[in-house]
Amino acid sequence: MRYASRIPSLKVICRSKFLHVHFFNHASLSKEDRSAILDNQGPRTKKQSTAENNDSLFNEIIEILGSDNLMLVGNLPGNSVSRGPILGVVEKYGGRMSCTQGVRENAHEKLVRESEMMSVKRDAQMDSSLEDAISVAVHKIAEIVRAENWGISMEEQLDNLGYDVDTDIIEKVLKRCFKVPHMTMRFFNWAKLRSRSCLSTEIYNTMLYIAGEAKEFELVEKLLEEMEEYKCDKDVKTWTILFMHYGKAKLIGKALLVFEKMRTAGCAPDAEAYSWMIRVLCAAGKGEIAFEFYKEMVQKDLGQGLDIKLYKLLLNCLAASGDIAGLYSVANDMMKVSQIPEQDVYLCVLKSFCIFGRIAEALKLIRDLKCKDLTFNPEYFETLVKGLCRANRIDDALEIVGIMEKRDVVNEKVYGAIISGYLRKNDLSKALKLFHDMKESRKLPSTSTYTELTQHHFNLNEYQEGCALFNEMLEKGVELDSVAFMAMVAGHVRQNCISLAWKVFQSMEDMGISANQKSYLIFIKELCKISRTDEIFKVLNKMRDSKVTIRDEIFHVVISYLERRGEIVKAEEVKKMQRCCRLNPLEGESSCVDVSRKELLITGFDHIEPKLECLLLEPLPKAFNDEDLHKICFILSSSKDWCAMEEALENCKVGYTPALVMEIFRNCSIQGSAVLHFFAWVRQQPGYSHTTQTYNMAIKIAGQGKDFKRMRYLFYEMNRNGCMITSNTWTIMIMLYGRVGLTNIALKNFNEMKASGIQPTESTYKYLILSLCGKKGRKVDEAIRLFHEMISAGLVPDKELVESFFDCLCQSGKLSDARRCMHSLRKVGFTVPFAYSLLIRTLCRGGKLEEALVVVDEVKEDRSTLDCYVYGSLVNGLLQMGRLDEALAKVESMNRTGIHPTVHVYTSLIVHFFKNKQVEKALDTFKKMWEEGCKPTIVTYSALICGFMKVGNFVSARNLFRRIKLKGPLPDFKTYSMYITGLCGAGKSEDAMELLSEMLDDGIVPSNINFRTVFFGLNREGKQHLARVVLQQKHALLRKRRFLA
Repeated sequence: MRYASRIPSLKVICRSKFLHVHFFNHASLSKEDRSAILDNQGPRTKKQSTAENNDSLFNEIIEILGSDNLMLVGNLPGNSVSRGPILGVVEKYGGRMSCTQGVRENAHEKLVRESEMMSVKRDAQMDSSLEDAISVAVHKIAEIVRAENWGISMEEQLDNLGYDVDTDIIEKVLKRCFKVPHMTMRFFNWAKLRSRSCLSTEIYNTMLYIAGEAKEFELVEKLLEEMEEYKCDKDVKTWTILFMHYGKAKLIGKALLVFEKMRTAGCAPDAEAYSWMIRVLCAAGKGEIAFEFYKEMVQKDLGQGLDIKLYKLLLNCLAASGDIAGLYSVANDMMKVSQIPEQDVYLCVLKSFCIFGRIAEALKLIRDLKCKDLTFNPEYFETLVKGLCRANRIDDALEIVGIMEKRDVVNEKVYGAIISGYLRKNDLSKALKLFHDMKESRKLPSTSTYTELTQHHFNLNEYQEGCALFNEMLEKGVELDSVAFMAMVAGHVRQNCISLAWKVFQSMEDMGISANQKSYLIFIKELCKISRTDEIFKVLNKMRDSKVTIRDEIFHVVISYLERRGEIVKAEEVKKMQRCCRLNPLEGESSCVDVSRKELLITGFDHIEPKLECLLLEPLPKAFNDEDLHKICFILSSSKDWCAMEEALENCKVGYTPALVMEIFRNCSIQGSAVLHFFAWVRQQPGYSHTTQTYNMAIKIAGQGKDFKRMRYLFYEMNRNGCMITSNTWTIMIMLYGRVGLTNIALKNFNEMKASGIQPTESTYKYLILSLCGKKGRKVDEAIRLFHEMISAGLVPDKELVESFFDCLCQSGKLSDARRCMHSLRKVGFTVPFAYSLLIRTLCRGGKLEEALVVVDEVKEDRSTLDCYVYGSLVNGLLQMGRLDEALAKVESMNRTGIHPTVHVYTSLIVHFFKNKQVEKALDTFKKMWEEGCKPTIVTYSALICGFMKVGNFVSARNLFRRIKLKGPLPDFKTYSMYITGLCGAGKSEDAMELLSEMLDDGIVPSNINFRTVFFGLNREGKQHLARVVLQQKHALLRKRRFLA
């Protein structure tokens, strides 16, 4: 019996808010089958959780792979040698090492991109065989639309042609001109005015696709309304285009709603519609819902429409979500329904496990395949090696490679994975030794290996060594790709060798390798770092001339760079260019820039694996039922007794997935005790296993409740259960220890992190340095050392970190260190004016105005740019010193140069006027702020509330606070804390007591200082009974946030 057929069918029913699909059983399993699989893998509710068991399983696999009777077929692509360099490496180097991902896109992104084959492609691209049959009218009209003659408008030229357009001509012109979508839209509007009766469903389908590709969803809705108005029926293709583009834009709820509307409209989904729905759901990480659509598709006998690429995509998504039973069910269908060879199917399954770090499942699969006497392809070895590297088990990977070398089934990709592991540890010497051993063994390193080493040399500022490797690739005839070329371009730019960079870029295009969006983005980002504005515009013009879409990401990078440099006029030019790229321009605007888009129906998903921020605040895709979410959240917040919650959970039939559990944690994070009990309970549920992300979130929740014992326990448990410990895991713990002043422990964790082979990220350095600069546990010398270490590693600190760091140095009297750190910022791309402005702002905030003015005078070049950056800080500094006339004069002088007051300036003036009891002037300033179109922030409103409190106008303060709660911007922790302090100081502690409850209702956790302020205030006012209530509230909140066994 096939291994996959022994996997029980998933019994959990997952209902979508927008869609209801029905489960069915894919495989009929006998009791013996079920017993066999349970005996083989153990109960799903009690999976092996110790490192010893995992090591034992790995040793078993080593014996299997190393056995003489293991059947192998073929060799891996590429050269092989009888004895390679890894055997020596295994003997010489020990310890577990982590492997970096290559410079290419990860396998999941590649599968998503490769899987995008759409049926409407046949209609959007003209087959070359039909070119001769295109009419003269279509040819001439298309020529006018694509030419964009600025002397005469397109519409006038079309009128002068005198052709009568019909449905066939309109449709063919649209399909020939999709690469200039804004002009295509103008032609469509012109055609509508000439003959509305010619409009057909096919024409609207093409226009819907063009609008969807541009993410102009307002235009999409407008086109749909026109279809209704002109009685154009929607067909399957129409609906497919709609939910495909909503899905690509990550509007999954809208995509599901469209799919449901298609069915209610009586339009039965075909195989292509189901395939695209599965693709967009997998691209958004919604494996559970995608699996439901897949099962419905198979149930309707449409499974023959599935290809191997879509199967791989679904397998990857199920592996990522932890649905192992569903994964094997799909694998079984691949063999039975699509007749894919068994060996190919299991290789796909193994790759899915290894891509997402599920090494235990991968090893079990190898063991069971051996029991089935399945012939092993050498690619199984390669896949397992790469998976072990991804799972930070590089010493185990070395053992596998040793076996591969003995069997002569190793290629350059395998060695490249090991080299990547060394580079991840910044161990360049070992990586280079293995690299040279490869070449001595007559193994030609792959392009990716050369590129990674080149990039590493450039990152270490070893320019000549990086160039030598690139030249070696050229000499040895290694096939170059865009990644290798752009690595060299970036290296030249960093050395300010712009002409050489352009030469390499041009040679890439001469070799027939087209620069894509990512290539141009890399080029522009590197130019931003060295402040080459003219070259940035040259790249933008190159994109325009090459008919490459300039997407919002590139526009945002350029605009942000120009605004930081104070080049406001040029920033406005770029913004205008961005607006002109719209298909449906705003009133008064026109499409005036020739910005082309990628080929219609070929452009794939822009699928980038979501980056998990260390604080885990970004929401995951909602691959769950909202009803289930609300039900569980209600249970966890409705009782103080875990036993009662557990009983309610047992009676609640919910299919748990990591995505659902993450959303539960996010919604109930303030209920720390209940959430942590739930975390332990849900792990025992059938078919569920925790992921790195769920462990990270649980660690964060425990640390936020200052339950550090439980936090550390979860960290060790995570390691025991084989979940990958990432830089995010360490960063969360470092941040939480540092936040409460336990900086010694935070530093210890930081050192442990580096010792384990995991490199600190920008976020790691940020939160550690911020904690070292805090009032609790301040360690200024350590902060300085780590800041320089961060800069040396090429990591870029953000504005918040630099300002907090400079504040600490100025408060500690270390101005010389602050100056040195300021100059070091230029190494990571900070311009001179921007770096100086950060120090000047810090000095002004700290009341060191004279020192700030001295620093201002040091800047000779780009002085106008510096003035734009710091004039608000200087005005604030002058106001703090009571020098109002000078501050107003500064504002007026900047006004004359065309630079208007910012929110910072207006807020500083409001604070100053309230401080001097000049309420009318403060309110006049606030009014003028609105009139000038400068929108107040929560900082401005907080200053007003604080000012009203200082002058005794408590009614106005209360009314303003209620207004921002109702209309925004919503009060944050600082606003609440400031208001509480003001009320208690004014003898209104009972009102402040109510604010504590409001904070909790708004999801903001009051601090110990908040409770203490209200407690002492009530005692001063003789309200001891209320003070005791506040104390009880504090203790209750503490119990609610900590895990109590």
